[in-house]
Amino acid sequence: MSIVLVGAPGAGKSSVGRLLAAKLDTTFVDVDNRIEQVTGKPIAEIFADEGEAHFRELEEAATLELIQGAGVVSLGGGAVMNPRIREALRGHDVIWLEVSISQATRRVGMNNVRPLLLGNVRGRLIELLRERTPFYEEVATTRVMSDNRRPSEVAAELAEARGATQ
Repeated sequence: MSIVLVGAPGAGKSSVGRLLAAKLDTTFVDVDNRIEQVTGKPIAEIFADEGEAHFRELEEAATLELIQGAGVVSLGGGAVMNPRIREALRGHDVIWLEVSISQATRRVGMNNVRPLLLGNVRGRLIELLRERTPFYEEVATTRVMSDNRRPSEVAAELAEARGATQ
């Protein structure tokens, strides 16, 4: 069974995930990074060249494969919109890293490698969270607020709750 991190862009899934995996002495994999490795293209290029629908197909395949292993897996922010992924998450330790709009906006900034946030970053985050929050709530077995906290603090709390002694 894997530990799966979900949440909005800027919640800290990758940062916390790496630290949590280290504390639990296990592996870490970021689904978006795996897609980039396999395709040889950045996510933004996949969106531009093949479109969001193609990216979502790649995301589904990668997610369904990666959550079957042990370790910590960080999902893309929109993965929970996929019903097959939500179903596959049942039985896993799914951690929802919650983040406020203001914190997410600060963390993400004007990052142009996040194609769904181009333009009005704050407005897009509000819209994405409105769409995705019910699905984060549905799949989460643990909820943790990441606002005003260092990734190391969040990872330490999560590791301790999972029996890590480091």
